[in-house]
Amino acid sequence: MDLIYGIKDKPKLGKVVLFALQQLLAIMAATIAVPAIIGHGLSASAALFGAGIGTIIYLLFTKSSSPVFLGSSFAFIGSMFSAFSGAATLGLAEQAGYWGLIIGAVMAGLVYVIIAVVIKFFGVQWINKLMPPVIIGPTVAIIGLSLSGNAVGDLMKSNIDGGSTYVALICGLVTLAVTMLCSTYGKKAGRLIPFIIGILAGYIVASIFALIGYATKNTSLIVINYSALTSLNFKSLSGWISLPKFTFLLGGTAGLKAVSAKYILTLFSAYVPVAFVVFAEHLADHKNLSTIVGKDLTEDPGLTRTLLGDGIGSMAGAFFGGCPNTTYGESIGCVAITRNASTISIWGCAFICIIFSLLTPLVAFLETIPSCVMGGVCIALYGFIAVSGFKMFQQVDLNKNRNLFVASVIFITGVGGMVLNFGAVEIRTVACALILGILTNLMLSKEQ
Repeated sequence: MDLIYGIKDKPKLGKVVLFALQQLLAIMAATIAVPAIIGHGLSASAALFGAGIGTIIYLLFTKSSSPVFLGSSFAFIGSMFSAFSGAATLGLAEQAGYWGLIIGAVMAGLVYVIIAVVIKFFGVQWINKLMPPVIIGPTVAIIGLSLSGNAVGDLMKSNIDGGSTYVALICGLVTLAVTMLCSTYGKKAGRLIPFIIGILAGYIVASIFALIGYATKNTSLIVINYSALTSLNFKSLSGWISLPKFTFLLGGTAGLKAVSAKYILTLFSAYVPVAFVVFAEHLADHKNLSTIVGKDLTEDPGLTRTLLGDGIGSMAGAFFGGCPNTTYGESIGCVAITRNASTISIWGCAFICIIFSLLTPLVAFLETIPSCVMGGVCIALYGFIAVSGFKMFQQVDLNKNRNLFVASVIFITGVGGMVLNFGAVEIRTVACALILGILTNLMLSKEQ
C-alpha cells in the first residue's frame, strides 16, 4: 500500500488534529462501551483517560514506530465481572472490586512482560507449539460467545423503572441495524465509524420515545435517563471541567486493605488465561499492521517492545480507568483507509482522549447512553470477537483427529459455560476452555 504519510512523517499541525480526531472517532465507541457494560460506577471518562495514558506508554516503548491506539479490551470483560463477583462471594466490600480490576490488569500485564523477556532470549517458536491456531482460534471465539448473554440482556434493558422492554428492544435493534448498514454500505467515513453512527441513531430513537412518553405521561416509553445531563451546573467550573472517577480513587485505602490472598487467586484465574489469548490477538494485529505500513513491526521496533508497551500500558490504563487495554483493529483500519501511518496522529489522539475525559458535558452525555443502545452495539462487537476466532480457525486441518478433539473440548466447555470452584477460587469459562484445550493438545501431540 502506498502511504500518504509514513510512520516517521510529520504532517502540519492542522492535519495532525484532523487525523487525531479521526482516530478518536474510530476507537471511542468501543473504548467507552466496556465501562458502560461493566457498570459498578466505572466511568467512560476514566476509560478514555486510561486509554490515552496507555497509548502514550506504548508509543514510548515502541519508540514511536508502531501506529496503533490502545483502547479498552473486550476480551477482559468476563474477567472484570469476576473481579466484582469474586469480591462479593468472599464477602469483601465493593471497594475491593475496584482494586481487583487493577490487580488483575497488573497480572495480565505481567504476562506480556514475561513473554516479552522470554521472546527476547528464546524467540517465538515455543509460543506456536504451546498455543497453535487450533487452540487460539476457538478460545478467541469463546470469548465473544461467552459474552452474548450480556449483550442480549442489555438489548432489552431500560435505564428507567417502568420502561418497556419492547421499546428498549426497538432502540437496540435500530442501533444494530444502522451499525451494520453503515459498515456494509457506507462511504469511507461511514465504514470507519459505524459504531458511533449506530449509537447516535439509537440514542435519537430513544430520545423520540422519551419525548412522546413525557408528553403523554406514559413512562413505559421512557428508557433513557437524562439525569447526568440535567444535573449539570454550568454556572460552576465543575459543570464544564471535572476530574474523572479514577479506579484507584473509587477503591480507596479501605478497598485495598480488604483485598485477601484468596481474592488474589480468584483474580489470577480470571485474568491470566485471558492474557495469553489476547497476546495472540496482539501478534495478529501487529502482523496485519506490518502489511499495511510495509514494514515488519515484529522486527522493528520488535515484538519485545510492543509487548512491553501493551502490557505496561494496560496496567496504567486499568489504574485510571479499570479496563486493561489492547491494540485496536479500528485504529489499524483507520491507518489502512486513510493511508496515514504517522505516529504523530496516534500521539494526538492519545492527548485528545485525555483532554476530552476532563470535559464534564461530554462525559455526562456518554453516561446517558441507554443500556439497550449499548446492547445493540455489543451484539456486533461480541460477534466480531467470535468471528475473528473462527477466522483464525480456518488455518486448522480438521482431517486430523487431534485437531477435532482439541477444538471440540474448547467449544463445548466454553459454550456450555464450564466454571470450576476450588473453595473461594473460581476458574471462569474462558480459562477452563483454554486450559483443557492446551492439555488435550499436549496429550495428543504424538499423532502422526
